[in-house]
Amino acid sequence: MPERRCAVTRAEDGTVRIAGPSIGPAFTQTVLEVTGAVLTWPVLGPTGLPAAEIHDVGQAQQWLWAVYGERAAAAVDAVASGTPAAELTLPERPTALAEGAARLALGHWAARWWPTSYLDGIPALEPDLLGLELAALTHECQQLLEGSEELEGRELLEEHQAALAPLIRWRQSAAPPRQLDRVLRLTDDAADNAGLDGEALRRLRSALDQDHRPTATPLDLAELFLQHREFSLAAGALHTASGRVIARGSGSNDWCRYPPGFVDAAENAVSWTAYALGADRRIEVEVVAGIAAPVGGAHLAAEVHVDGGPPNRVPLARRDDVWTGRVDLDIPASTTPSMEVGILLPGFDPGPGADDRAAREAVRALARHRLGVASAPHDSEAAHPEPFLAEIVAAAAMEEDF
Repeated sequence: MPERRCAVTRAEDGTVRIAGPSIGPAFTQTVLEVTGAVLTWPVLGPTGLPAAEIHDVGQAQQWLWAVYGERAAAAVDAVASGTPAAELTLPERPTALAEGAARLALGHWAARWWPTSYLDGIPALEPDLLGLELAALTHECQQLLEGSEELEGRELLEEHQAALAPLIRWRQSAAPPRQLDRVLRLTDDAADNAGLDGEALRRLRSALDQDHRPTATPLDLAELFLQHREFSLAAGALHTASGRVIARGSGSNDWCRYPPGFVDAAENAVSWTAYALGADRRIEVEVVAGIAAPVGGAHLAAEVHVDGGPPNRVPLARRDDVWTGRVDLDIPASTTPSMEVGILLPGFDPGPGADDRAAREAVRALARHRLGVASAPHDSEAAHPEPFLAEIVAAAAMEEDF
């Protein structure tokens, strides 16, 4: 079996690390909080065994051996007790628990960072469908989790039961995906373990107790699951007819600066135009909205830098499927300004990061690849990792809508 070398080190604060910390923007990492530690995998590279930051070695011993092997568990204990850093040889092929944990982390990543974009032709993942599979995976990985994460699995079950009825119909269709029956049985086990009941769960248990007799009638997955969202793309209505255009361009679309779904994930979703109105100067910003609607009075803002100067905030209002806003700027009439425009949600924004355009494009390429795998015939050799049920449905919708 192929093997790789792995360092086990201890930081000054007592944290024990397996391998090095992940490097790159948040949307290029999958992260899973487990008992006594945080596990991290790269989104854009081979998964394999995760990096780990272990803050409670005693608690983590309940799963370390099942993810990394007994030698690694012993090395972590020794390093935590003061032994110098150790180097281990770990098998490249992950254990069943490590594979389940990697898939659970990837599912949480998809719920937060999936690059939904009308402009780029990347459809959204149906939230109830993804949430229910995450609940099933949480139950499958319960050896790794403590009380708070197990409670999260229960909450996922309670929140996303609307997906159960269409999933049962899908299971009875002519060609259900391989993992569907396993997801439904894990869901049933998780609900039973959590003491949940209700009409949807009783129907699930009844369906699982019956012989699986597929029908010959094919299903329209997009119609079965998806709530179609129309994009009017009404950008352009704010242009000032009496103004003279002095500059225009595209702004940056940093996914880390606003909640998921507020903005179309395309790189060119942010555009701006600067006008001259006599001696005055004005900038108008337009942003293609995403699938999520703001709640509680939340509004995006544009951050405008003129010639490298301090930021000007432009409040944005959502109109149909476009965020729009304008502000007057103090720009000398004799100059053509250099403009930088970014989008953020005040109070959420962690601040501007590095220019991660290449990483964002790599994530879009990954999403397209996964959708391509998800659209393949179910009886073909599946690529690893296996697509989520929500990706299979999104791929079917993409064939119809894009």
